[in-house]
Amino acid sequence: MTERRPRKDAARNRAAVLAAADTLFTECKSPEDVTMADIATAAGVGKGTLFRAFGDRTGLIRALYATRLEPVRSAVEEGPRPVGPDTPPLERVPAVLDALLCFKLDNRHLALALEATGSDSPYQAEHYERWHSLLRSALEQIPGFTNSDFTAHALLAAVRADLVEHLAGQKGVPREDMRKQLASFIAEVLGTGADETTR
Repeated sequence: MTERRPRKDAARNRAAVLAAADTLFTECKSPEDVTMADIATAAGVGKGTLFRAFGDRTGLIRALYATRLEPVRSAVEEGPRPVGPDTPPLERVPAVLDALLCFKLDNRHLALALEATGSDSPYQAEHYERWHSLLRSALEQIPGFTNSDFTAHALLAAVRADLVEHLAGQKGVPREDMRKQLASFIAEVLGTGADETTR
């Protein structure tokens, strides 16, 4: 028996919910301010529709985050240099982290909401494990480089949503300054010159 395709109205509702949630998380002062009721109202659907489609608030946030992150994920997994899989690791590691930083800057409240969901460790989240595995594998390709597992964790800590929000949202550090500071930090960690981490 073949699985039935979602009805057109269900697909429309899902798109409307994701669009409404996207807008609310973009415009909110704090991600905690956005409730399922708010999203349902903004999307013009009942709360039951949200829970049937996404399970709970965490499921909705994950779905929206995955949708927004898709262009970055696709570029990293299939794209060309500097983030694509054929890029030399000393170039790819800083490029991937820069792409993640820019994504977090553009989606600060959504990223904060995702990192705050659930009671489990954020380090066990699927999206975190994916980036950690990618960075660890790239670091392992660098001749003489050791402790790739810990270094991958440390590098990802530099682009955590709460740190990005603290620097950009609370301290007002300009975007390009944050990118330069991140590039300098990665260069120190990898033992490369700063000119190799800029593009």
